[in-house]
Amino acid sequence: MKLTVIGSHLCEDTRNSLEVLKGKNVEVVFENLSESLDSLKKYLSVRETSEMYAGVRAAGGIGIPCFVFEDGTKTLDLTVVLSKLD
Repeated sequence: MKLTVIGSHLCEDTRNSLEVLKGKNVEVVFENLSESLDSLKKYLSVRETSEMYAGVRAAGGIGIPCFVFEDGTKTLDLTVVLSKLD
């Protein structure tokens, strides 16, 4: 499985998730929002319009890491990702 992880190397949750995925030998494409303004702009447009982020917005959160499967499905939950590995 190839998985895109959208996050930041400054975010502890992102770093921890990347380590877990590395340990599971998941092929990861990492979009580091701290290093790419283009990626940040794309991410923010989705974050501001997607219902998936309603709770994140209400809590004043960023919503990373975000996991994007090859079919375009997105989740903010690493346990969902790990369940698909089994």
